Amino acid sequence: EFGHALHGMFSDVTYPRFSGTSVPRDYVEFPSQVNEMWATWPEVLANYAKHYQTGEAMPQELLDKVLASEKFNQGFATTEYLGASLLDQAWHQKSADALPDADGVMAFEAEALADAGVDYEPVPPRYRTPYFSHTWGGGYSAGYYGYIWAETLDADTVEWFKENGGLKRENGDHFRKTLLSQGGSKDAMQLFRDFRGRDAEIEPLLERRGLN
Repeated sequence: EFGHALHGMFSDVTYPRFSGTSVPRDYVEFPSQVNEMWATWPEVLANYAKHYQTGEAMPQELLDKVLASEKFNQGFATTEYLGASLLDQAWHQKSADALPDADGVMAFEAEALADAGVDYEPVPPRYRTPYFSHTWGGGYSAGYYGYIWAETLDADTVEWFKENGGLKRENGDHFRKTLLSQGGSKDAMQLFRDFRGRDAEIEPLLERRGLN
């Protein structure tokens, strides 16, 4: 949530309706999620990851284990999430007169998952149709994919910081000037290109999740 706050506080646009988080739904989580990277950034971690009694810094061996654990079970987590996202798309790409009645709901779901290549019984979609509240009035109709798309942008942004020297004032200023301050005053992907210098790539996300 702190990232959302920064998105608003750093806003520098002409019209208030385009300020801060007034951006497309599949982009709004990106400026927030990207701030999570600082939690394990060495310079930041050293300030808080200490023993509560002795003040001793977290041993590198323990930190390595914590970071490695983030990749545990990511095959399952990614597949179940994508299953739900693709199911969301399948429902919302049908015209009203092409939708099944109540008795045909689960058959439609099974067909949609099979068509998308994610009908794998040991890894069902995170949400099944009858209780998929995100997409039925939860504000994510045809947009549940937005979380992983935001993480794709986030992971690629972390790579940019690594490539350019990490936690430096000029890097933060560049991120603020080209992206955070712009709100929704430009196309979201143009803002990312202004910051990154190119379109987003998926490899950093796959590396983060241990799926490369």
